Amino acid sequence: MEFLNHFHNVFTLYHIALLVGGTLAGLILGALPGLSPTMAVALMIPFTFHMQPAAGLILLGAMYTATVAGGAISAILVNVPGALANIATALDGHQLAKKGRAAEALHYCFMSSFVGGIIGIFVLIFFTPPLADLALKFGPTELFWIAILGITIIGTIGSESVVKGLFAGLFGLALSTIGDNPMLGEDRFVFSEHLESGIHIVTALIGLFAVPQVFSLLEQSMPNNDSTNDTMLHALGESRLMQSLKHNLTRVRALSIGSLVGVIVGVIPGAGGQIAGLIAYDQVKKTSGDASKFGSGEPDGIIAAESANNAMVGPSLVPLLTLSVPGSPTAAVLLGGLLIHGLFPGPDLFTIHGDVTWTFINSLLVAQVLMLIIGLILSQHSGWIMKVPGPYMAAIILVLAVYGTYSIQSSYSDVLIMFVLGLIMFFGGKLGFGPAPLVLGIILGPIAEDNFLQGQLIGQSSGSAFAYFTSGTINLTLISICIGSIIYSVYSGAKSKRQQQESPGGGAA
Repeated sequence: MEFLNHFHNVFTLYHIALLVGGTLAGLILGALPGLSPTMAVALMIPFTFHMQPAAGLILLGAMYTATVAGGAISAILVNVPGALANIATALDGHQLAKKGRAAEALHYCFMSSFVGGIIGIFVLIFFTPPLADLALKFGPTELFWIAILGITIIGTIGSESVVKGLFAGLFGLALSTIGDNPMLGEDRFVFSEHLESGIHIVTALIGLFAVPQVFSLLEQSMPNNDSTNDTMLHALGESRLMQSLKHNLTRVRALSIGSLVGVIVGVIPGAGGQIAGLIAYDQVKKTSGDASKFGSGEPDGIIAAESANNAMVGPSLVPLLTLSVPGSPTAAVLLGGLLIHGLFPGPDLFTIHGDVTWTFINSLLVAQVLMLIIGLILSQHSGWIMKVPGPYMAAIILVLAVYGTYSIQSSYSDVLIMFVLGLIMFFGGKLGFGPAPLVLGIILGPIAEDNFLQGQLIGQSSGSAFAYFTSGTINLTLISICIGSIIYSVYSGAKSKRQQQESPGGGAA
C-alpha cells in the first residue's frame, strides 16, 4: 500500500491545475481526427522540459487518459473516430446518436471509460511484478497469433454481412502490403510515387471515416432531409444523467469483458488500444443473447469498447516502468518523457525515485475522475455541434481531415491517399461495406506479417518454424481462441440467417 503514502503529493494546487488543464486539453484534442493520443502526448513533451519530473509526468499522464476517451466524442457525434482506439465505439455510438440519444451515448462512453480506467490503474498498482514477467513471455509468435485473432473478427465487425466484412478486411490486408517489404526492403505494389511510403494507418482511418461522412452530411443537408440533426440536438438537451448512470452500472457483462480485455492487451507490448476495443466489442457481441442488435445502437457495444480502451492505459505502463518496453505507442512516447527527466525504468524507479513514480501513478487515478466529470459536463453542452448546418459541418470535418492527415508526415501524398480511400468507402458504404473491417485489416496486416517473418527466422534457426509457432502455453491458448472464434462466427452467422428466414417477412414467409 505504498502508493497511499504519496497520494497527498497529487493534491497541490499546481498539480491539480496541471491535471485539469491536461484532461480538458486531452478531451478536446482527442476529439480531433488524426490527433491520436500518441501525437497529443508527443506535442506536450516540450512543455515539460522545465517542469519538475513529477509535474511533467502528471501533465503527460492526464493527456494520455483523456485523449483515449476524447476520441469517442467525434466518433459518436459525427461518426469520425478521433483515434484508432475509438473505431469500435463509432459502430454503435453514432447509430445511437442518430436515434436521438447522443448525450446518452456520450454518458456511456465516459462512465465506462472511468470504470475501465480505474480498474486498469489498480492493476498497475497491485500487480506490476507478475504482469511484468508475463509481458516478457510475449515474443513474435504470440503477437502473430494475437493479430490472427483480430483477423478472425473481421467478418463480424461493421458490415451488413459476414461475406462483405471479410471482403473489406481482406482488401485492408492487401492495402497494408503496399510499400517496403519488411524482409528485403524492396518496394512492392507501388504503382505510383504517392504510394512509396505505403498507407499510414491514421491516413486510412481519416479517409475511410471522415471523407464518407462529409458526403453523407452534404446528402442530409438536402431539402426534407435534416431530421436527424434535429432529433440528435433535442436529445442532447433532455438526456437524464442519472438514468444513464444506472443503466451503465447494470451492464456488468460488458464492463467486465471490456476491462478484462483491456488489461490483457495493455500488458502485451505493442498491441495498442485499437485491438483492445475491437476484441472487446467482438467478445461482447458473441456472448450477447441477440447479436443482431449490435451495429444499430447497442449500448453494450459502446461500454465494452470504451472500458477496454481505458483499461489498457494502466497495464500498458507495466512493461514500460519495469522493463523499458512500452505496451502501446503512447507509452513509448511517455518513455521519452521519463528519460528527459533522468528517470530510467527499472527497480530504481520504485525505490530511489519512488516519490515521483507513485505521485505519477496516483495522478492517473485522479485524472480518471476528472475525465469523468469534465466529459459528462461536455456531453451535456455538446448540442452546439448539432446546430451547425450540414454543409458547414462537412467543411469543418474536411478541413480537420486534411490538416490531421498532412500533419502526420507533412506529405501531400497522404492527403491524396486519404481522398481516394474516402471515395472508395463512400460508394462501398452504399453497397453495405463498412469501414471498420477495412481499417482493421490495415492495422493487423503489418503486425501479423512482421511477427510472422521474425518468428519464421527464429524457428528455422532452432530447427522447425512450425514447432516454434505451435508450442508453448500462450501460443496454444491463442490458437484455441482463434479456432473457437472462427467456429462461433460461422455458427452465429448461420443462426442469424436461419432466424431471418423464419421471421415474418423473411425468406420463409
